[in-house]
Amino acid sequence: MTGFASASASLANGAISLELRAVNSRFLDLSFRMAEDFRVLEPAIRERINDQVKRGKLECRINFTAKEGGLLPGEPNAAMLEQLIRLADTVTKAIPESRPLSVAEILRWPGMLGEAANLAEEMQAVALTLLSSALKDFNASRAQEGSKLAEIILQRVNAMRALIAGLRPRTADIVAAFREKISRRMEEILQGSDHERIHQEVALFAQKVDVDEELDRLSTHLDEVERVLKQGGAAGKRLDFLMQELNREANTLGSKAVVMELSQTSVEMKVLIEQMREQIQNIE
Repeated sequence: MTGFASASASLANGAISLELRAVNSRFLDLSFRMAEDFRVLEPAIRERINDQVKRGKLECRINFTAKEGGLLPGEPNAAMLEQLIRLADTVTKAIPESRPLSVAEILRWPGMLGEAANLAEEMQAVALTLLSSALKDFNASRAQEGSKLAEIILQRVNAMRALIAGLRPRTADIVAAFREKISRRMEEILQGSDHERIHQEVALFAQKVDVDEELDRLSTHLDEVERVLKQGGAAGKRLDFLMQELNREANTLGSKAVVMELSQTSVEMKVLIEQMREQIQNIE
């Protein structure tokens, strides 16, 4: 299911923005685009999203925009800097081909800028707060889309019910007419044979082509589709299974078709089932 939500907050040194973007997928596929300061949050973010989202190819973006003229962190830790220089010098003497530390690497060394560590913690806390807000909006937008998809699916459910309702009163007549037709044909072919035996075989075959059970099971599965949609919550996988069951019964109906009317109804049902299946791929 598609979805989008965003949230932002301002800090003393800049602004943080968080976006959630999702496109359709049968399973949950998470990806992240964020600055290094936020990478430590990835497990926590993944866990929170997993708790609330079950389907979709979802991308989480976290951006930080520094405020123009904002204050930089204070002086580096002199003792730590001196110790780091000694260690770097020792490594360079032992391994001459080693690359020296850059200024950026030194300034980002854990604990080198005490204020920076506090600032990073503040930024991370704000990012998690933004995630909670964005997830709420994200799920609200998907719920709205889901209600529209449910309406589309229910239209197909009602269309299938109409096909069943139109076919059910005709099944007895269809089977009786078929029985009479095949009986006459067999008697013509097998003149002089045991008529009673012929009628027994025809009656047995007529029972096999009776589709009342298939129509009953189709109605039961359609009832369950409606129940799942009205119940709400994560329903995609359950609906996927029900589409498989509906398709199986429609195929059986087609395989038992002894008149064109049954065959056409089977085809129309499978078209409706496929239309529902396409929409269900978008439902969580």
